[in-house]
Amino acid sequence: MLSAHEFATLMLVKDSADQIADRTELDALLDRQLVAMEQLAGGGVLPRVTQEGDSLLRTLSRMH
Repeated sequence: MLSAHEFATLMLVKDSADQIADRTELDALLDRQLVAMEQLAGGGVLPRVTQEGDSLLRTLSRMH
């Protein structure tokens, strides 16, 4: 089960990945394969929501 902070981080990655600083919650999302790190052409990396993460977010949005 994800914590409230991890859910919030997952939503933040989905909506504005470029605003994510080094957050501890990302480790849990990476471990659960809800987020993956994408290599950018300029050499940087950005977190991106995986299919599993997107599916989880869609499921949660239907519940509310």
